[in-house]
Amino acid sequence: MRQSQFPIKTQKEAPKDELSINAKLLIRAGFINKLAAGIYSFLPLGLRVLRQIENIVRREMVAIGGLELLMPALQPKDNWQQTGRWESFDALFRLQGVDKKDYALGATHEEIISPLTKNLVLSYKDLPLYLFQIQTKFRNEPRAKSGLLRTREFSMKDLYSFHANQNDLDQYYKKVESAYFKIFAKCGLGEKTFLTLASGGSFSKYSHEFQTITEGGEDTIYICQKCKLAINEEIFPLDYSNNKPQNSSQTERNNSINNQNNRLPNKTDIGTKRKNPTCPACGSSDFKKAKAVEVGNIFKLGTKYSAPFDLKFRDADGKEKIVIMGCYGLGPSRLMGAIVEVWHDEKGIIWPKEVAPFVAHLITVNSQRSAINNQIEKTAKTLEAKLEKQGVEILYDDRQDVSLGVKFADADLIGIPTRIVISEKTLEKGAAEIKKRNEKKAELIAINNLYKFFA
Repeated sequence: MRQSQFPIKTQKEAPKDELSINAKLLIRAGFINKLAAGIYSFLPLGLRVLRQIENIVRREMVAIGGLELLMPALQPKDNWQQTGRWESFDALFRLQGVDKKDYALGATHEEIISPLTKNLVLSYKDLPLYLFQIQTKFRNEPRAKSGLLRTREFSMKDLYSFHANQNDLDQYYKKVESAYFKIFAKCGLGEKTFLTLASGGSFSKYSHEFQTITEGGEDTIYICQKCKLAINEEIFPLDYSNNKPQNSSQTERNNSINNQNNRLPNKTDIGTKRKNPTCPACGSSDFKKAKAVEVGNIFKLGTKYSAPFDLKFRDADGKEKIVIMGCYGLGPSRLMGAIVEVWHDEKGIIWPKEVAPFVAHLITVNSQRSAINNQIEKTAKTLEAKLEKQGVEILYDDRQDVSLGVKFADADLIGIPTRIVISEKTLEKGAAEIKKRNEKKAELIAINNLYKFFA
């Protein structure tokens, strides 16, 4: 891709009305454009990153049996009234059509997926069923801020699971947790993301969040230094001693975090606030406080949204039973903002290679001799063509009207993982200068070896 033909317009100064790192850098680097508070356009460069993230998410959902569908964003009032959330869901965008009927812009899709699934599930043989979508969501957020971390319109992956019994839900819940950690690892956030116990909000009394440590986060979590389970500040500090494993070995206690997926705390687990709370997984009182941003959540819905729509199945004995549900959310656009909050420096963004808009940024240095310039350009074009034929997507900065300093500054701001520089000096050695965005030193690599370097 030639940079001269790609609509990348970088800015030297950060927008004055943005406070978050992700918004400042993404706008400056030409990834997004702000339309209004909490509403952003994804420009071609930003859309490439968003699609990379979505594809990582999609692959992991398919790997655990997920079947993709797409549900309407425009939802009838009747569905929301059936669950009692038309009046109680504060962040719901409500509007009226020319038919004088009331509708909502989809903030979530329990009210749509449950009646829809009645057409797909008739007996126990149709279960379990796992359906997911990646779609735009709308929430009437009163405090739209923090760039892509808190918006009124955003990308969301919804996965809904349908089960014949609680045990089946519990087992799948663990699979989703594992899949989520694979997603965060591939997006460069694996070591900074923690499974976090939280309140259930409008879905259930308790849930699990996935929180990524960053100073730009709006949440505060407490991380157990022994087993790494985290607890959201909104339910911390609390006495979880009733949930501490009993009569078990130290090894079993250390491994008991795995059992948190099977059972969230109930009222008897919560107890009262105390000065020295204990971890519900291992019993430790050693916690570390950190700022974090929520990048995903998972809920055991039970029959909360299947019962209102009479979503039932016939078991092996022919008896009708209510379907048990799970819900698993992850926001690709929010994840994009979180990646920038974690991976940046004073010069700009540092994209992990799996989500970067391009694999490499190719820059040429003009010579004072036209013959050498022709050779530099020819070498660059040949390299670009061969690498792209190899499946390595390149952004080639072929701009003639900007200085080398501007090209380098733009490359650092945009944050593509690898920079390739071809100049008169490198050509004398039959090489190109290679520099990783997250490293300070550059190295010379023979041009013929570059194809293996990116293999």
